[in-house]
Amino acid sequence: MHFARIIRLGITALSVAAVSACSSGFKLSRFPTNERLFAAGVAEYNIKKWDHAVTVFEKLTFDLPARDTLLPLSHWYLARSHAGRNEHLLAAQAYNRLAESFATDSLADDAMYEAAREFQAMWRRPTLDAQYGEQALAAFQSLLGLYPDTDRQKDAVSQIDTLQEWFASKDYESGMYYYRRKAFDSAIIYFKDVVKNYPQTDKAREAYLRLVTAYDVIRYREDKQEVCATLAAKYPEDKEVLAACGPPPAAVPDRPASDTTARRDTI
Repeated sequence: MHFARIIRLGITALSVAAVSACSSGFKLSRFPTNERLFAAGVAEYNIKKWDHAVTVFEKLTFDLPARDTLLPLSHWYLARSHAGRNEHLLAAQAYNRLAESFATDSLADDAMYEAAREFQAMWRRPTLDAQYGEQALAAFQSLLGLYPDTDRQKDAVSQIDTLQEWFASKDYESGMYYYRRKAFDSAIIYFKDVVKNYPQTDKAREAYLRLVTAYDVIRYREDKQEVCATLAAKYPEDKEVLAACGPPPAAVPDRPASDTTARRDTI
């Protein structure tokens, strides 16, 4: 996929060289064919004239025949141009149209990845509404499911890990909201969600530690012991864990079978 994509974009770049500088007084009517209009649109894109590029590629996505090889590229450049204007939702929608309409095209996996990134860009902080983060996660997971051999696999996995950290942070901060107000029962619900749903994240350790404190305050001793046992197993050398839970209890050695037998014989 990647090699074919480089060839296609290289051909596109060569076609742009045939177009003279046309940004000044840009008019669609100056380009009588779709091929010339496409080349003009790429030229405008390359000099970051996003408004002109969006106008060109929007027109081409409507005008080009369904089997025209320029059509998926027009969706691609339309999405990129929207991204250039920081119109993340419009960019994501344009990428998705490419991926859905041309699932076997060499740009389809890239379009799915970029759509996910545009959704991700709209979730600006973990404490905000996670709707776009959820859409980004779903898009990355769909990419890996549909295109397991994509050259974007490593990047997609990395972004999924980042999103998981953000989801964990969101639940953790919700728990801390109640924790600071001493509403420990409510805080515990959120902390337990963190350790259950995002066990591999950095926030999981912090959530476990807050659970220990919360259980200690409300005197849920068995629950505290259970969390401390988990912490000791996961973070055996962690100083904060030792401070919160104390050293793990020494294991009681098994009684040798011969001693037991000898005691029975004596009795």
